[in-house]
Amino acid sequence: MSAPAAAPPRPAAARRSRRNAVLRSIASGVAVLTARSGERLHGTTVSTLTSVSRDPLIVGVCLRPGSVLAELAQQEGRFAVNVLGSEQAALARWFADSARPKGRAQFDGLDWSPGADHADGGAPLLGGAVAHLSCRLAGCVPVGDHEVLLGRVVAAAAQGGEPLLSYAGGLHAPVLREPPPDGTLHGKQGDYEGERGSTR
Repeated sequence: MSAPAAAPPRPAAARRSRRNAVLRSIASGVAVLTARSGERLHGTTVSTLTSVSRDPLIVGVCLRPGSVLAELAQQEGRFAVNVLGSEQAALARWFADSARPKGRAQFDGLDWSPGADHADGGAPLLGGAVAHLSCRLAGCVPVGDHEVLLGRVVAAAAQGGEPLLSYAGGLHAPVLREPPPDGTLHGKQGDYEGERGSTR
């Protein structure tokens, strides 16, 4: 007797699976958000950082509701963004590990310094990051099953280097190269507008 055929996936589960596959196809940079309230420190890994406004410069990031990072950022009105380099996958995994120590202990043994945006010392800036942004809280907006944390950048520095990327559920060091110069669409050479944004 042959084994019974497996039941087809339920429509809702199939839709979720398709949507997850789409999300896994989006490559994004990886950053560690940090916040400080007195001697209480916290960091968390994110791959949803985006530029929201250029003038004034505002960044946004999605966090789960009730996150410690959002709590501290709202208490103190500030947080920092550490854009990780391609050699910092271990750091990304560390700040994504729910079993890591709480508070200041999670920074023990790490290379970091307090941001200079506050008299008592700002949120931790991690050594080796390709860029740092110190932010004043501009808002925390519930959207669906997440909260969007918005920060107005008050200090920023780019150290250079290749970024760490999140893609298809894993962390990757990119191989950056220029695209072919003869790429066309409908016989015309297009202009990339990602740097200045498109209003079309």
